[in-house]
Amino acid sequence: MEQLTPRQIVQELDRHIIGQHDAKRAVAIALRNRWRRMQIEPELRQEIMPKNILMIGPTGVGKTEIARRLSTIADAPFIKVEATKFTEVGYVGKEVDSIIRDLTAISFKKLSEKRVKENMEKARKIADEKILDALMPGSAADDDPDDLSFFMSGSGAVDESDAEDDAEDAVAEEDAGRDQEQDDSAAKPGESAGDEEKRKEDAETREMLRKKLEAGELDDKEIEIRLPSKKINVEIMSPPGMEDMSEQLQSIFENIEKNRTERVRAKVSDAREQLTKNAAEHMVDRTDLSRETIEAVENNGIVFIDEIDKICGGGGEKNGPNVSREGVQRDLLPLIEGCSVKTKYGMVKTDHILFITSGAFQVSKPSDLIPELQGRLPIRVELKALTVEDFKKILTEPHASITEQYTALMRTEGVELRFTDDALQSIAEAAFKVNESTENIGARRLQTIMERLVDEISFDAPERKGETVTIDSGYVRDHLGKLVEDEDLSRYIL
Repeated sequence: MEQLTPRQIVQELDRHIIGQHDAKRAVAIALRNRWRRMQIEPELRQEIMPKNILMIGPTGVGKTEIARRLSTIADAPFIKVEATKFTEVGYVGKEVDSIIRDLTAISFKKLSEKRVKENMEKARKIADEKILDALMPGSAADDDPDDLSFFMSGSGAVDESDAEDDAEDAVAEEDAGRDQEQDDSAAKPGESAGDEEKRKEDAETREMLRKKLEAGELDDKEIEIRLPSKKINVEIMSPPGMEDMSEQLQSIFENIEKNRTERVRAKVSDAREQLTKNAAEHMVDRTDLSRETIEAVENNGIVFIDEIDKICGGGGEKNGPNVSREGVQRDLLPLIEGCSVKTKYGMVKTDHILFITSGAFQVSKPSDLIPELQGRLPIRVELKALTVEDFKKILTEPHASITEQYTALMRTEGVELRFTDDALQSIAEAAFKVNESTENIGARRLQTIMERLVDEISFDAPERKGETVTIDSGYVRDHLGKLVEDEDLSRYIL
């Protein structure tokens, strides 16, 4: 985050989203403020609260896309949720506290994958030693059911010092292996000459197998090893308010087979991959990882709540679904103001989590939100409806644009697809006109128009291998003209 200035964040968003500069600026400043806050002394840091954002604009103008791209830019815990999926406490459905639980789970998984990746090199050395044990003639290393117990990656905490010692021992064992012939050359007291010769021969054989393993010459050879038994995946549905019980039950089921192994036959390449993964996971201290997860969520977490306008009880009605909708706003308020939420990794404080909300507000308006919630969303940004020029830019300028995608798809069939500039102008005008005459669904209209435009080419592509198809304004007019002009047809087809 230190490397990304607000200007650079906007430039990165510009690669994927056309226009909406105000919204990009607001998000970029909010992201940069996360980093700025962490540079301040702890006493003052606790007093600096995030400036939450409310994005207002019609559907299809880039609100959700900004959130999606934000998750890849921000190296921080991030979750996007739909406000309509939640219900007030006491109603059937998901409670808003599950947002923080899910955010914490996502952060834990992300940090865990990062730690596992860091341990892969040491873990590979451990796995190689186990494979060499299995490859050695007459080896009994894998006869002991508990021999791979330190590969277990159960949900309990693992002593980090023990894991590091295991890794260091394995590395030392590999380094010592190359000198083992010299160490074994001296006979031990009471050891016969035959035993000495056998140990020396075993050391030479192990070194030869090690070189072949590293060169990949043994990848297709099958060996028999012990691997952790497959975990039991149990999904427990719990009634609202009883999430703690479901988490505890799920943890019990996951731990049933935690320490069991099973004997399997596998190719050396597959066994090496699985053993490396298990060893790397075992090296991760889950207690420290849980602490880091909570710290990351509390200080850098970002929650994007989409469709917040759908939980507004516009019109003043106090019956029917509006009762639960307003209740969701009341339940969201403590999260945004700051409260503590219990998760399986520990208590998470939401005081400094950044909340970004968005909505079209076509039926309701921002003032329909309860006043307390409005006060907790101080930064309001209005996204503008797309123009013809915006549509044309969307067709070509973003990274992996729509025309680039269709061109790549047709190229797999040996058909070269080309779009002329006047064709792009005609497509943009058609999308704008249909949005004006029917429902305005923003940039999503281009998807329906493009699919209709290349329908014939896509169907016949296997029989047109080697051809170059040029789409110009005449082609667009022939295939879309009547549909665009006829408003009734546009409503059902485009």
